[in-house]
Amino acid sequence: MGNNHFENQGIIKVSPLAEMLNYQGHYGEYGGTYVPPSLESKLKELSDFFDKITKSVDFQEEFVEILKDFVGRPSSLYLAKNLSKYVGAKIYLKREDLNHTGSHKINNAIGQILVAQKMGVKEIIAETGAGQHGVATATVCAFLGLKCKIFMGAVDIKRQALNVRRMQNLGAEVIACISGNQTLKDAVDEALKYYIENPKSYYLLGSHVGPHPYPKMVGYFQSVIGNEAKQQILQKEGRLPDSIIACLGGGSNAIGLFSAFLEDKEVKIYGAEGGGEDTPHNTAATLNYGKPIVFQGSYSYCLVDDNGIPIASKSIAAGLDYPGISPQHAYLKDTKRVEYHSVTDKEAIEAYKLLSRLEGITPAIESSHAIALAMKLMKDTNQLVIVNLSGRGDKDLERDV
Repeated sequence: MGNNHFENQGIIKVSPLAEMLNYQGHYGEYGGTYVPPSLESKLKELSDFFDKITKSVDFQEEFVEILKDFVGRPSSLYLAKNLSKYVGAKIYLKREDLNHTGSHKINNAIGQILVAQKMGVKEIIAETGAGQHGVATATVCAFLGLKCKIFMGAVDIKRQALNVRRMQNLGAEVIACISGNQTLKDAVDEALKYYIENPKSYYLLGSHVGPHPYPKMVGYFQSVIGNEAKQQILQKEGRLPDSIIACLGGGSNAIGLFSAFLEDKEVKIYGAEGGGEDTPHNTAATLNYGKPIVFQGSYSYCLVDDNGIPIASKSIAAGLDYPGISPQHAYLKDTKRVEYHSVTDKEAIEAYKLLSRLEGITPAIESSHAIALAMKLMKDTNQLVIVNLSGRGDKDLERDV
């Protein structure tokens, strides 16, 4: 059956920008591997193993089977008729919120944990902000019988208490990170520190960030989103969309949707960043307000102070509350293939409430940023649009949004 059978399932297709990714993990000038020597050899081993195992038909078929039977893929492409009428555009929602565990994070968790299992790893460690990656990781570890440690900022533990309980119920150890701003950046720092000190563990990075090969792996496993969406829109409408939109913190759900459409120049692509109050010192809109530096193992845009030192991001959405960004998104910004807009907390809250009341769908506050951007940019355009609904909003119901 081979790769053609695998790709025909709509699961995996190498990003159209793969030719821009050299062996050291760069998208143009962005990316790379900036880590201690002790970690560099581990990441080289991981990169080589990933390249080899993903060419295996057995691995591909196992991944596809789990996505179908355990996750419930393909996720639907849903015509949001009431939202479309309200906005004045034909808007489809890619329903990643319908996945098992409630978000896109499960796609990458399954893929990376399968890789780790094939490498003989017994313990998985991960970071999480909104908790969705932590829940997905804990779920797959329970499914495959692996130990699990989840690092989470103390602030995020309070604002995402439901997901913390879910992780613990699944058997994961949730470790509170009390340094810095006590959010996602600090969870990544602590997870990386533990990984360096415990190299026999496997660090399952949840977003499209960090040193090579993590952006490559995450983009590979999340490309299921865009591949499905492209097939589905062609079946439903007989043509490609005019525009596609996704939210991004680190950038995994966005690159998952975008990757299938990057070579289709007639399709406009938009990313919605967490704008906070939309000022340089009260935002998580890294591509709008940041500068390129080396941060957490990779060269990309980051929110910094006047001296070039990383600063804390600020967003109502824990999953977007991160000062760094994917190196591929940095490249897409500079080449102007994708437009990245800042969406304020207020705009996201309005979209959260609106979608709930118009469609009976409660989105994650992260995904609400993409809905808000669609409402703003697509007003009375009559465009055909796909918005990635990256997660469901159960976790946000207890908050004052």
